[in-house]
Amino acid sequence: MKPFKVINVVGARPNFMKMAPIIEAMNHHPDAIHPILLHTGQHYDQKMSHSFFVDLGMPRPDINLGVGSGSHAEQTAKIMLEFEKVCQAEQPDLVVVVGDVNSTMACTITAKKLGIRVAHVEAGLRSRDMSMPEEINRLCTDVLCDYLFTTDYIADQNLLAEGIAPEKIFFVGNVMIDTLMKHRKMASKLALRAKLGLEVGNYATLTMHRPGNVDDRDVLKGILEAVAEISQQVPVIFPIHPRTKKMAEQYGLESFFSTALKPEGIWITEPLGYLEFLHLNMGARLVMTDSGGLQEETTVLGVPCLTMRPNTERPITCEKGTNIMVGSDKDNILKHAREVLSSPPPQGQIPDKWDGHAAKRIVEVLLRINSGEC
Repeated sequence: MKPFKVINVVGARPNFMKMAPIIEAMNHHPDAIHPILLHTGQHYDQKMSHSFFVDLGMPRPDINLGVGSGSHAEQTAKIMLEFEKVCQAEQPDLVVVVGDVNSTMACTITAKKLGIRVAHVEAGLRSRDMSMPEEINRLCTDVLCDYLFTTDYIADQNLLAEGIAPEKIFFVGNVMIDTLMKHRKMASKLALRAKLGLEVGNYATLTMHRPGNVDDRDVLKGILEAVAEISQQVPVIFPIHPRTKKMAEQYGLESFFSTALKPEGIWITEPLGYLEFLHLNMGARLVMTDSGGLQEETTVLGVPCLTMRPNTERPITCEKGTNIMVGSDKDNILKHAREVLSSPPPQGQIPDKWDGHAAKRIVEVLLRINSGEC
């Protein structure tokens, strides 16, 4: 039996954490699987992409489309045009996409129009919020894919309710947690926290980049006012996203930030590498975010997470984990932050199969697909 040629697509920062363990698991079967790593270049900032390949020990991409930035339509179109050429040249047996970024949807559509099978890792997540570009990407991707790998039972239920055939759905667990568990010990040995003068359990971290939070001056100002008050109790470390930095400067809100090397106030840093940020989050008293992946990581780390969004595609983190939805209202953020800071850390549960072996399960399914069992 000839090796199963698989193109594995990464496009943006979160994709790297999801793809790294899958590539590693594939490499354990060199006679059965021929993996090709393709980077669309959707994120091209050094700190937003290159450092992730280094931190996660991923091989350099075999192919880099280098599409760069642009509107959603421009970026999607560029990816489709370039990816079509790759598929025609490589003739893969399967394309694996992860997450919910533009690269995920664009490569799925392109492959399917060429008659190539597609597998989606992290399928079935739903926020029910069509104002989120990621929700549109998820829905388009899942309805087209041949194989859907899910992280929890809620995702399975979503797909079944949408009419997806049960035989296409595989509950494998969470590959983000594979990456976390592999690198947790390494991250714990970093000296960053000591360098910054931070004490375990006595600081918070913040990430924020979604348009709903950063593209409206009043909303962004309200969030920063809330965080500024929280920073009077615990220092807040804010590795600022380029988009957020740009909008804060445009709105004249830089006065909320401090770049001084002292653990007080809202302390701005450049975007951090995966290991550095994991190191900080492991020791945090509180994490505030509008990210999806951090909701999952904090659940496993047992760190309280305030998600500054009106909804989540990862409700399992609220049901079992340490995640609390607080929206973008200043008073609500403050209320929940004060409750967290004045209470013992929550005792959340880790969802089923978030055990560090999701990628192994995915590759086991791929081997069965190649042998004709699926």
